[in-house]
Amino acid sequence: MTDTVLDIQVRENTGTGGARAARRDGLVPGILYGGGEDPVAISLKQNEVIKALNTGNLIGSMVKISHKGKLQSAITKDIQFHPVKDMPQHIDFYRVKADSIITVEIKTHFVGEDECPGLKQGGTLNVVRYTIEVNCPAGDIPESLAIDLSELEMGDSLHISELKFPKGVTSAITDRDPTVLTVVATRGESADEEGEETAEGEETAEGETPEAEGEA
Repeated sequence: MTDTVLDIQVRENTGTGGARAARRDGLVPGILYGGGEDPVAISLKQNEVIKALNTGNLIGSMVKISHKGKLQSAITKDIQFHPVKDMPQHIDFYRVKADSIITVEIKTHFVGEDECPGLKQGGTLNVVRYTIEVNCPAGDIPESLAIDLSELEMGDSLHISELKFPKGVTSAITDRDPTVLTVVATRGESADEEGEETAEGEETAEGETPEAEGEA
């Protein structure tokens, strides 16, 4: 859980017109929903939203929503940005409790690269998934998921079922077992191996004796 606290105002004017009016006043319109309660149209100060964005602890994170001094926990589910100015245009919050199980995406990071046999042999790490969708308590969202590469050989692949998740965290993907990464040979290395095989074949052909050819 982060220490991010965002002050909100309840918007009386909803719809497109109300959202535009909020933006003209330097506010970011949004919606607070879920938790067994009715959705509420809200607005936040744009500078506070930008400040929270710059911390990296807003999107997909648990935050505190403050309304007239009353705090409520919520997950930032979505933020829409202006296509040109790249400024926040709309923000969605989902009400949760600390022990609520939610589905979020967490980033992956790699450890054991220096010990990885496949990489030591000149292989390349081909990452298929830089984020993993998981189920976890809203109050204990991992910042990232460590993936150990120390035992991967050339040609090995790693699937979601082989990852080690923190306590209380499980994969949200259960109907298949996607590949997370592979260790592959570089193109130059593959070409060298093919060249060596070709050279060995030519050497064998040249080394054949006439008697061997006659016997054939």
